[in-house]
Amino acid sequence: MAAEIIVPGSVANLGAGFDTLAVAVQLYLRARIVDIRADGGGRLVVVNSRPPVSGENAVERAYAAIARRATGAVPDVFVEVESDIPMAAGLGSSAAASVAGLRVFEQVTAPVEEATLLAVATSIEGHADNAAASLYGGMTSVIESSDGVRALQWKWPDDLRWIVATPFTGLATSTARAALAPTVPREDAVFNLQRVLSLVHALQNGEYDRLREALQDRWHQPARAALVPHLGAVLALDDPDVLGACLSGAGPSVAVLARRDFARIERLLQSTCEAAGSPVTVRTLRVHQSPDVMSGALASAHGRTA
Repeated sequence: MAAEIIVPGSVANLGAGFDTLAVAVQLYLRARIVDIRADGGGRLVVVNSRPPVSGENAVERAYAAIARRATGAVPDVFVEVESDIPMAAGLGSSAAASVAGLRVFEQVTAPVEEATLLAVATSIEGHADNAAASLYGGMTSVIESSDGVRALQWKWPDDLRWIVATPFTGLATSTARAALAPTVPREDAVFNLQRVLSLVHALQNGEYDRLREALQDRWHQPARAALVPHLGAVLALDDPDVLGACLSGAGPSVAVLARRDFARIERLLQSTCEAAGSPVTVRTLRVHQSPDVMSGALASAHGRTA
């Protein structure tokens, strides 16, 4: 049977943790190796992609980037790609594709140090948070310095779910980043530092009553609200089973945390987004906890369409 690499998507930022925190979720990109040619070409070719991707695929870019670091001959490899992760949705589709390209390289050559994989993925993505979650699984935070980039892994409570609403129209990360101010007022920086530390502490200690406040943000969500018309209404949701809400990555997906009554919260989130003029697909997602590269078939959430 042909080798298959399966990589999870992610929910990043988690409110105050801009470019720092991310959680791998059970939406998957699958790259199936269909042919390997030991010709030293060092290329990955996507022969079929669902959904189709115009131009060079991030899987191809990542394979080429890691191949340039290789000391020996690297084969040409041909893959089919299928992804459940919506593109331009703030759910880590690009990072998952980059990680898939790196994992394919390992499959057809030899294992690579995780630090190197993260460094290459970060160089492609421009930031490390989504890539770290896709590489390691669970919740990760990242540290970038002159010595490179590394990831820290944190415990994620098994009973918490992300309920995610994804609009039909995507939002390019470059557009979402362009909306951000070049500087942050000191009081806003302090506000976010307090809350991101509170979030990590609450998740490690099961203090769910603190999650709503801990997911608050003053850095990126207010600046992106004009690009995500349903964001304000979702952040303002007042329901006893909604533990907190945030923008997922750069958006336009939004995510709420819950531990029960998921179907009802799906309906609540859907109606809230619709009332703000945003038809959405709603998914309840478990966190993907395993750091392992997976092969074979996996079921994933396809959600409901408004």
